[in-house]
Amino acid sequence: MNFKTLITACFLMIATLVWGQEKKSYVFSLQEAQEYAVANNKTLQIARSQVALSGEQIDEAVAGGLPQVNGSLDYNTNFNYKFNFSPGGGGSTEPPDIDYTLLDAGDLEILRLFQQMTAPSESAAIVLEDQANASVQVSALLFSGQYWTGIKLAKIARTIAEKNVNLTALDIKESVIDTYYLILITEEYLRIIDENIENLEEVFKHTSDMAYAGLAEQTDADQIQVNLSQVKNSKKAMERNLQLNFNMMRFLLGLESGEEVALTDNIDQLLPVLEQQSLFTPGLDITQNPSYQIMQEQEILSEKSVDLEKWAYSPTLTGFYSYTKKLMTSGFDLSPNNVAGVSLSVPIFSGGTRSSRVSQAKIQLDQTRLNREQLEEQLKLQDRQLSYNLNSSYENYLTQKESVVVAKRVYQSINNKYRQGLLSSLDLTQANTNYLQAENNYITSIMELLKSKLALDKLYNNL
Repeated sequence: MNFKTLITACFLMIATLVWGQEKKSYVFSLQEAQEYAVANNKTLQIARSQVALSGEQIDEAVAGGLPQVNGSLDYNTNFNYKFNFSPGGGGSTEPPDIDYTLLDAGDLEILRLFQQMTAPSESAAIVLEDQANASVQVSALLFSGQYWTGIKLAKIARTIAEKNVNLTALDIKESVIDTYYLILITEEYLRIIDENIENLEEVFKHTSDMAYAGLAEQTDADQIQVNLSQVKNSKKAMERNLQLNFNMMRFLLGLESGEEVALTDNIDQLLPVLEQQSLFTPGLDITQNPSYQIMQEQEILSEKSVDLEKWAYSPTLTGFYSYTKKLMTSGFDLSPNNVAGVSLSVPIFSGGTRSSRVSQAKIQLDQTRLNREQLEEQLKLQDRQLSYNLNSSYENYLTQKESVVVAKRVYQSINNKYRQGLLSSLDLTQANTNYLQAENNYITSIMELLKSKLALDKLYNNL
């Protein structure tokens, strides 16, 4: 072995080891598969994130009524603009028609002071310098009926999101159980096909030997070979279906496509329990149904929506306080540093908009109530139908179970007679077809029974 070949072999060995370490394998019982799916299914994770989002929306609604503090810093310049003005009106300060001879010394002094005050002077100028202010404002909602109702609506929305998580989890569990059943049923059918292939191969060999010895017709062996090929093709189709079912299981569990999944439960473990429970139905408690629970919360939400629109007629009271620190001021500044006040907003006339919104909310409330009543009737009808389906499926299961026993006994009898030369290969092929059909009907009845029980358990929220 040269150096290049050695390096290549080492590289392939390392790659094989790494691949083997990355490839994971999971083993689940039926209960474990449900629990794992509830914890890791991506659809359920999205539903849970909606609950978290609803919680943040509640915080947002509450924060809207809490005191709000805002700060600002502003600066402006007037480019040293000068404001000129004259305090005197100008003109003569000499009072008209005054006889100074009639004035005494006191009157003359008063007149002199007046003339000094009203005498024209030079124009005054004020320069508007740059200004800069830093301010903090605190505001709070003192009263608003819509605010408190809005918080209640946000809390109801979170409750609906939580109920939706429960409903989604129930759907995921149903899908996991259904897929788990499909895999078990397919594996059971593959087991039956393998047994049938083994029997047919043995019969084919026996018939071929007899045809070679001249004790049977070659057409008998050919007929059995055709039948054997058909059964093998059915096996290949079932194997493909099995892989599809495993892919669906991986998707529901939130696993990667390359990860191995093995199931520990089997039909023989599930059927005895199912046979004991099939005819036992506890009855529907409609308040435990997740869909009905969500509809109840929807009705409460609609009621609060009516209250929200009614509160639009009420006044809203807010208060505020503002403090401004003057960092740079001009010589002409009359604004105060501290300002506080309250604002009362009273709706007077909206042209009928508020009245229309209240009417719409009431109509939506009536629709929600009708939907709840309709859902209640549908669930009760569904309960009766699913209970009927379960009983019918159980009866059919018992019938098909007995049919398999009879068909197998007939096939074994015809097979023995065929080996003795008493019957033709056509009789044997027909008996084998009948036996496979009986097995297929039996497997189908098991699946129908499992599905019927699963649908009823979902309705009762017992998954």
